[in-house]
Amino acid sequence: MKIIRRISLFLVLSGVMLGLGGYGALKAEQFFYPNRYRTDEAAGHDYVPQAQTYGESAAEKDEQDTEEQIIETAVGQVPVVTADTAYLIEEVNLSDGTVLEKEESVPVKYIGLDREKLLEELKNYDDNPPLSELEQGFETLELTAFSKDRVVICKYYRPEEEEQQESRGFYVMAADHFVVVYRGDKKTPYINTEILLESLSDALQAEIIQGKYMETEDEVYTFLESYSS
Repeated sequence: MKIIRRISLFLVLSGVMLGLGGYGALKAEQFFYPNRYRTDEAAGHDYVPQAQTYGESAAEKDEQDTEEQIIETAVGQVPVVTADTAYLIEEVNLSDGTVLEKEESVPVKYIGLDREKLLEELKNYDDNPPLSELEQGFETLELTAFSKDRVVICKYYRPEEEEQQESRGFYVMAADHFVVVYRGDKKTPYINTEILLESLSDALQAEIIQGKYMETEDEVYTFLESYSS
């Protein structure tokens, strides 16, 4: 009996020691690793903000996607120049106010451009116009209408009419007491004659000294034949 009691007591003490050891280990682990054993209330408190944060991120993402779709749609609606766009040119003569309208093929480099890009190209053209344009008296240009169906560009010219008028025709003048025919600029000799200025009437001398204008070559030759010896 004594042996049985000793064995029972030993088993009880062993169970008590084992339970105390397990409890001590659990407390030690809770002390050193407090975040591993959160209460349900704490866990629930931490979980709610996470759910709210996720909800806010999703809403922001949806809003961003919507904005991107709106932007893409707006970009898709921006009119651009195409090969089918009517390309009209208005040439304005600033000297007499006349306007010449004509339709041309769309330059290849303008196809696919929106209004802003086309304005940039036209500014480059305005800053560096071709020599052929400058010879016509080109001054500037502007975009007066823009859509996917129709583009109108107005070009302004100021022809040097006075200079052109002076370059036409001929002038009979005097040089070293002889009659000389100059071109319309009064500088370029056309015919040197042997007609002495003094051999002409006083009235004709005065007219030639001032510069007698003749519009055609026929007039010049008729005059020279009349006063040649």
